[in-house]
Amino acid sequence: MEARSPSRWGAQEWAAVAMFLAVLAVPWATDDLLVQSIVNRVLIGAMAALSVFIMLRMDLLSFATPAFMALGGYAAVLLTMHGVTEVLLIVPASFLVPALVALPLGALVLRLRGVYFVLVTFVLTEILQLVLFMTPRLTGGADGLAGFPAPTLLGTELSDARSVLALAAAMALLAAVITAALTAHFRQHFAAIEENEVLAESLGLVVWRYKAMGFVVAAGIAGMAGFSLGNMLLTVHPTSFGAQQAVDTIVYAIIGGRGSILGPIAGASLLVTVSDFLGNQGQYAQGLFGLLLILVTLVARGGIAGAVAALARRLRAPRAAAGPAAAAPEAARGGA
Repeated sequence: MEARSPSRWGAQEWAAVAMFLAVLAVPWATDDLLVQSIVNRVLIGAMAALSVFIMLRMDLLSFATPAFMALGGYAAVLLTMHGVTEVLLIVPASFLVPALVALPLGALVLRLRGVYFVLVTFVLTEILQLVLFMTPRLTGGADGLAGFPAPTLLGTELSDARSVLALAAAMALLAAVITAALTAHFRQHFAAIEENEVLAESLGLVVWRYKAMGFVVAAGIAGMAGFSLGNMLLTVHPTSFGAQQAVDTIVYAIIGGRGSILGPIAGASLLVTVSDFLGNQGQYAQGLFGLLLILVTLVARGGIAGAVAALARRLRAPRAAAGPAAAAPEAARGGA
Protein backbone atom coordinates (compact mmCIF):
# COMPACT_ATOMS: atom_id res chain seq x y z
CA MET A 1 0.00 0.00 0.00
CA GLU A 2 1.30 3.44 -0.93
CA ALA A 3 2.15 5.63 2.06
CA ARG A 4 0.24 8.86 2.33
CA SER A 5 2.24 11.98 1.57
CA PRO A 6 2.68 14.19 4.65
CA SER A 7 1.17 17.12 2.76
CA ARG A 8 -1.81 15.18 1.42
CA TRP A 9 -5.21 15.78 2.93
CA GLY A 10 -6.65 12.90 4.91
CA ALA A 11 -10.25 11.86 5.51
CA GLN A 12 -10.60 14.29 8.42
CA GLU A 13 -9.61 17.33 6.37
CA TRP A 14 -12.02 16.40 3.59
CA ALA A 15 -14.76 15.69 6.13
CA ALA A 16 -14.32 19.12 7.73
CA VAL A 17 -14.59 20.87 4.37
CA ALA A 18 -17.59 18.72 3.39
CA MET A 19 -19.38 19.66 6.62
CA PHE A 20 -19.08 23.37 5.91
CA LEU A 21 -20.11 22.83 2.29
CA ALA A 22 -23.26 21.15 3.60
CA VAL A 23 -23.91 24.07 5.97
CA LEU A 24 -24.01 26.39 2.94
CA ALA A 25 -27.41 24.86 2.17
CA VAL A 26 -28.88 25.65 5.61
CA PRO A 27 -29.95 29.25 4.82
CA TRP A 28 -32.19 27.92 2.05
CA ALA A 29 -33.23 24.74 3.88
CA THR A 30 -35.01 26.52 6.74
CA ASP A 31 -36.59 29.89 7.47
CA ASP A 32 -36.51 29.32 11.23
CA LEU A 33 -34.64 32.33 12.61
CA LEU A 34 -33.72 30.46 15.81
CA VAL A 35 -32.08 27.64 13.85
CA GLN A 36 -30.27 30.13 11.64
CA SER A 37 -29.04 32.04 14.70
CA ILE A 38 -27.71 28.89 16.39
CA VAL A 39 -25.97 27.71 13.21
CA ASN A 40 -24.45 31.17 12.76
CA ARG A 41 -23.03 31.16 16.28
CA VAL A 42 -21.73 27.62 15.80
CA LEU A 43 -19.91 28.74 12.67
CA ILE A 44 -18.34 31.71 14.47
CA GLY A 45 -17.33 29.51 17.39
CA ALA A 46 -15.88 26.91 15.01
CA MET A 47 -13.78 29.52 13.20
CA ALA A 48 -12.41 30.85 16.50
CA ALA A 49 -11.76 27.28 17.69
CA LEU A 50 -9.90 26.48 14.45
CA SER A 51 -7.59 29.37 15.29
CA VAL A 52 -6.96 27.83 18.72
CA PHE A 53 -6.51 24.40 17.10
CA ILE A 54 -3.64 25.67 14.94
CA MET A 55 -1.87 26.97 18.04
CA LEU A 56 -2.48 23.72 19.93
CA ARG A 57 -0.87 21.79 17.07
CA MET A 58 2.33 23.60 18.10
CA ASP A 59 1.68 22.96 21.79
CA LEU A 60 0.80 26.62 22.41
CA LEU A 61 -2.23 27.64 24.46
CA SER A 62 -3.15 31.11 23.24
CA PHE A 63 -5.52 33.55 24.93
CA ALA A 64 -5.01 36.07 22.11
CA THR A 65 -7.82 34.78 19.89
CA PRO A 66 -10.36 37.46 21.01
CA ALA A 67 -7.77 40.18 20.39
CA PHE A 68 -7.35 39.06 16.79
CA MET A 69 -11.12 38.67 16.45
CA ALA A 70 -11.45 42.30 17.54
CA LEU A 71 -8.86 43.48 15.03
CA GLY A 72 -10.63 41.69 12.18
CA GLY A 73 -14.10 42.74 13.30
CA TYR A 74 -13.27 46.41 13.83
CA ALA A 75 -11.24 46.57 10.60
CA ALA A 76 -14.17 45.21 8.60
CA VAL A 77 -16.70 47.54 10.22
CA LEU A 78 -14.49 50.60 9.78
CA LEU A 79 -14.13 49.74 6.10
CA THR A 80 -17.91 49.59 5.65
CA MET A 81 -18.29 52.91 7.48
CA HIS A 82 -15.86 54.45 4.99
CA GLY A 83 -17.74 53.17 1.95
CA VAL A 84 -16.01 49.83 1.31
CA THR A 85 -18.82 47.28 1.56
CA GLU A 86 -17.77 44.64 -0.98
CA VAL A 87 -17.21 41.32 0.84
CA LEU A 88 -14.56 40.34 -1.69
CA LEU A 89 -12.52 43.17 -0.14
CA ILE A 90 -13.76 43.06 3.46
CA VAL A 91 -13.15 39.35 4.08
CA PRO A 92 -9.49 39.50 2.96
CA ALA A 93 -9.05 42.65 5.07
CA SER A 94 -10.50 40.93 8.14
CA PHE A 95 -7.88 38.20 7.64
CA LEU A 96 -4.92 40.38 6.70
CA VAL A 97 -5.17 43.08 9.39
CA PRO A 98 -4.80 40.71 12.39
CA ALA A 99 -2.32 38.57 10.44
CA LEU A 100 -0.09 41.58 9.79
CA VAL A 101 -0.30 42.60 13.45
CA ALA A 102 0.57 39.04 14.48
CA LEU A 103 3.72 39.00 12.36
CA PRO A 104 5.82 41.44 14.45
CA LEU A 105 3.98 40.42 17.61
CA GLY A 106 5.05 36.83 17.06
CA ALA A 107 8.69 37.90 17.08
CA LEU A 108 8.18 38.97 20.68
CA VAL A 109 5.87 36.35 22.17
CA LEU A 110 6.80 33.14 20.33
CA ARG A 111 10.11 32.96 22.15
CA LEU A 112 8.11 32.21 25.29
CA ARG A 113 6.87 28.77 26.30
CA GLY A 114 4.36 27.23 28.65
CA VAL A 115 2.69 29.41 31.24
CA TYR A 116 4.70 32.48 30.18
CA PHE A 117 3.18 32.37 26.69
CA VAL A 118 -0.29 31.87 28.18
CA LEU A 119 0.10 34.86 30.51
CA VAL A 120 1.46 37.18 27.81
CA THR A 121 -1.34 36.36 25.35
CA PHE A 122 -3.90 36.85 28.13
CA VAL A 123 -2.44 40.28 28.91
CA LEU A 124 -2.45 41.19 25.21
CA THR A 125 -6.18 40.51 25.02
CA GLU A 126 -6.80 42.61 28.13
CA ILE A 127 -4.67 45.47 26.79
CA LEU A 128 -6.42 45.52 23.42
CA GLN A 129 -9.84 45.51 25.09
CA LEU A 130 -8.73 48.47 27.21
CA VAL A 131 -7.51 50.29 24.09
CA LEU A 132 -10.89 49.72 22.44
CA PHE A 133 -12.62 51.31 25.43
CA MET A 134 -10.22 54.27 25.52
CA THR A 135 -10.33 55.28 21.83
CA PRO A 136 -13.95 56.38 21.30
CA ARG A 137 -13.18 58.50 18.23
CA LEU A 138 -11.97 55.43 16.35
CA THR A 139 -13.73 52.47 17.97
CA GLY A 140 -16.77 54.06 19.59
CA GLY A 141 -15.37 53.35 23.04
CA ALA A 142 -17.88 51.89 25.49
CA ASP A 143 -20.67 52.32 22.92
CA GLY A 144 -18.91 50.27 20.27
CA LEU A 145 -19.71 50.71 16.59
CA ALA A 146 -23.22 50.14 15.25
CA GLY A 147 -25.40 51.33 12.41
CA PHE A 148 -22.78 50.53 9.79
CA PRO A 149 -23.78 49.62 6.22
CA ALA A 150 -24.45 45.99 5.38
CA PRO A 151 -21.80 44.22 3.29
CA THR A 152 -22.50 43.69 -0.38
CA LEU A 153 -21.57 41.06 -2.95
CA LEU A 154 -21.11 42.50 -6.44
CA GLY A 155 -23.60 45.24 -5.60
CA THR A 156 -26.18 43.00 -3.88
CA GLU A 157 -26.78 43.91 -0.24
CA LEU A 158 -26.33 41.03 2.23
CA SER A 159 -28.55 42.32 5.02
CA ASP A 160 -31.22 39.65 5.61
CA ALA A 161 -30.73 36.73 8.01
CA ARG A 162 -30.31 34.23 5.18
CA SER A 163 -27.53 36.24 3.56
CA VAL A 164 -25.76 36.81 6.89
CA LEU A 165 -25.75 33.06 7.57
CA ALA A 166 -24.62 32.24 4.03
CA LEU A 167 -21.71 34.66 4.38
CA ALA A 168 -20.75 33.14 7.74
CA ALA A 169 -20.86 29.64 6.22
CA ALA A 170 -18.69 30.73 3.30
CA MET A 171 -16.12 32.27 5.66
CA ALA A 172 -16.15 29.15 7.86
CA LEU A 173 -15.55 27.03 4.76
CA LEU A 174 -12.63 29.26 3.82
CA ALA A 175 -11.25 29.01 7.36
CA ALA A 176 -11.50 25.21 7.25
CA VAL A 177 -9.71 25.05 3.88
CA ILE A 178 -6.89 27.30 5.14
CA THR A 179 -6.54 25.32 8.37
CA ALA A 180 -6.58 21.97 6.57
CA ALA A 181 -4.01 23.14 4.03
CA LEU A 182 -1.66 24.47 6.71
CA THR A 183 -1.88 21.58 9.17
CA ALA A 184 -1.72 18.90 6.45
CA HIS A 185 1.22 20.43 4.59
CA PHE A 186 3.25 20.97 7.76
CA ARG A 187 1.89 17.94 9.60
CA GLN A 188 5.29 16.47 10.47
CA HIS A 189 6.81 19.82 11.41
CA PHE A 190 3.98 20.68 13.80
CA ALA A 191 4.04 17.16 15.24
CA ALA A 192 7.77 17.45 15.95
CA ILE A 193 7.30 20.84 17.64
CA GLU A 194 4.37 19.55 19.71
CA GLU A 195 6.26 16.43 20.78
CA ASN A 196 9.55 18.07 21.77
CA GLU A 197 10.39 21.57 20.59
CA VAL A 198 13.96 21.49 21.91
CA LEU A 199 14.72 18.17 20.20
CA ALA A 200 13.15 19.36 16.94
CA GLU A 201 15.33 22.47 17.00
CA SER A 202 18.44 20.46 17.75
CA LEU A 203 17.72 18.28 14.72
CA GLY A 204 17.76 21.32 12.44
CA LEU A 205 14.08 22.31 12.30
CA VAL A 206 13.68 26.10 12.27
CA VAL A 207 11.01 26.00 14.95
CA TRP A 208 10.40 29.74 15.15
CA ARG A 209 9.60 29.93 11.42
CA TYR A 210 6.81 27.37 11.65
CA LYS A 211 5.46 28.81 14.89
CA ALA A 212 5.36 32.27 13.32
CA MET A 213 3.55 30.89 10.28
CA GLY A 214 0.97 29.16 12.44
CA PHE A 215 0.54 32.22 14.66
CA VAL A 216 -0.07 34.52 11.68
CA VAL A 217 -2.59 32.17 10.02
CA ALA A 218 -4.38 31.57 13.34
CA ALA A 219 -4.67 35.34 13.82
CA GLY A 220 -6.15 35.76 10.34
CA ILE A 221 -8.76 33.06 10.89
CA ALA A 222 -9.71 34.63 14.22
CA GLY A 223 -10.10 37.96 12.41
CA MET A 224 -12.62 36.43 10.01
CA ALA A 225 -14.54 35.08 12.99
CA GLY A 226 -14.58 38.61 14.44
CA PHE A 227 -16.02 40.05 11.23
CA SER A 228 -18.66 37.32 11.13
CA LEU A 229 -19.59 38.05 14.76
CA GLY A 230 -19.96 41.78 14.11
CA ASN A 231 -22.00 41.10 10.98
CA MET A 232 -24.38 38.86 12.93
CA LEU A 233 -24.78 41.19 15.94
CA LEU A 234 -24.87 44.34 13.77
CA THR A 235 -22.38 45.87 16.19
CA VAL A 236 -18.82 45.46 17.40
CA HIS A 237 -18.21 46.14 21.08
CA PRO A 238 -15.14 45.71 23.31
CA THR A 239 -17.00 43.35 25.65
CA SER A 240 -17.42 40.87 22.79
CA PHE A 241 -13.67 40.31 22.73
CA GLY A 242 -12.61 39.65 26.32
CA ALA A 243 -10.91 36.92 28.30
CA GLN A 244 -14.13 34.91 28.66
CA GLN A 245 -14.30 34.54 24.89
CA ALA A 246 -10.72 33.22 24.96
CA VAL A 247 -11.69 30.61 27.54
CA ASP A 248 -14.74 29.56 25.53
CA THR A 249 -12.80 29.05 22.29
CA ILE A 250 -10.07 27.09 24.07
CA VAL A 251 -12.70 24.86 25.68
CA TYR A 252 -14.33 24.27 22.27
CA ALA A 253 -11.03 23.09 20.81
CA ILE A 254 -9.95 20.91 23.75
CA ILE A 255 -13.31 19.24 24.41
CA GLY A 256 -13.77 18.68 20.68
CA GLY A 257 -10.28 17.23 20.37
CA ARG A 258 -6.95 18.93 19.76
CA GLY A 259 -5.58 16.13 17.58
CA SER A 260 -8.05 16.47 14.70
CA ILE A 261 -9.40 19.33 12.62
CA LEU A 262 -12.85 17.89 13.31
CA GLY A 263 -12.31 18.48 17.03
CA PRO A 264 -12.86 22.25 17.21
CA ILE A 265 -15.85 21.93 14.87
CA ALA A 266 -17.42 19.22 17.05
CA GLY A 267 -16.66 21.13 20.25
CA ALA A 268 -18.15 24.39 18.99
CA SER A 269 -21.22 22.60 17.61
CA LEU A 270 -21.94 20.82 20.90
CA LEU A 271 -21.16 23.58 23.37
CA VAL A 272 -22.74 26.49 21.50
CA THR A 273 -25.93 24.47 21.04
CA VAL A 274 -25.98 23.43 24.71
CA SER A 275 -25.44 27.05 25.78
CA ASP A 276 -28.37 28.15 23.65
CA PHE A 277 -30.72 25.52 25.06
CA LEU A 278 -29.76 26.44 28.61
CA GLY A 279 -30.78 29.99 27.76
CA ASN A 280 -30.69 32.31 30.74
CA GLN A 281 -29.12 29.66 32.96
CA GLY A 282 -25.65 30.67 31.81
CA GLN A 283 -24.01 29.63 35.07
CA TYR A 284 -25.01 26.02 34.40
CA ALA A 285 -23.42 26.18 30.95
CA GLN A 286 -20.09 27.27 32.42
CA GLY A 287 -20.31 24.50 35.02
CA LEU A 288 -21.05 21.94 32.32
CA PHE A 289 -18.12 23.17 30.23
CA GLY A 290 -15.84 22.80 33.26
CA LEU A 291 -17.10 19.28 33.95
CA LEU A 292 -16.63 18.23 30.34
CA LEU A 293 -13.13 19.70 30.34
CA ILE A 294 -12.21 17.66 33.42
CA LEU A 295 -13.65 14.49 31.89
CA VAL A 296 -11.75 15.03 28.64
CA THR A 297 -8.52 15.67 30.55
CA LEU A 298 -8.90 12.55 32.71
CA VAL A 299 -10.70 10.07 30.47
CA ALA A 300 -10.74 11.05 26.79
CA ARG A 301 -7.56 12.94 26.01
CA GLY A 302 -8.48 13.03 22.34
CA GLY A 303 -11.76 14.82 23.02
CA ILE A 304 -15.00 14.13 21.18
CA ALA A 305 -13.29 13.54 17.83
CA GLY A 306 -10.73 11.22 19.41
CA ALA A 307 -13.42 9.23 21.24
CA VAL A 308 -15.46 8.80 18.06
CA ALA A 309 -12.35 7.71 16.12
CA ALA A 310 -11.44 5.19 18.85
CA LEU A 311 -14.99 3.80 18.81
CA ALA A 312 -14.87 3.44 15.03
CA ARG A 313 -11.58 1.52 15.27
CA ARG A 314 -13.09 -0.83 17.86
CA LEU A 315 -16.09 -1.50 15.66
CA ARG A 316 -13.87 -2.22 12.66
CA ALA A 317 -11.52 -4.51 14.60
CA PRO A 318 -13.91 -7.53 14.88
CA ARG A 319 -14.67 -7.33 11.16
CA ALA A 320 -10.98 -7.21 10.30
CA ALA A 321 -10.31 -10.18 12.57
CA ALA A 322 -13.25 -12.11 11.14
CA GLY A 323 -11.92 -11.76 7.60
CA PRO A 324 -8.79 -13.97 7.98
CA ALA A 325 -10.69 -16.36 10.27
CA ALA A 326 -13.37 -16.93 7.66
CA ALA A 327 -10.79 -17.33 4.90
CA ALA A 328 -8.86 -20.06 6.74
CA PRO A 329 -11.47 -22.89 6.34
CA GLU A 330 -11.84 -22.02 2.66
CA ALA A 331 -8.07 -22.30 2.19
CA ALA A 332 -8.04 -25.63 4.04
CA ARG A 333 -10.80 -27.05 1.83
CA GLY A 334 -9.00 -25.82 -1.24
CA GLY A 335 -5.80 -27.54 -0.13
CA ALA A 336 -7.66 -30.77 0.50
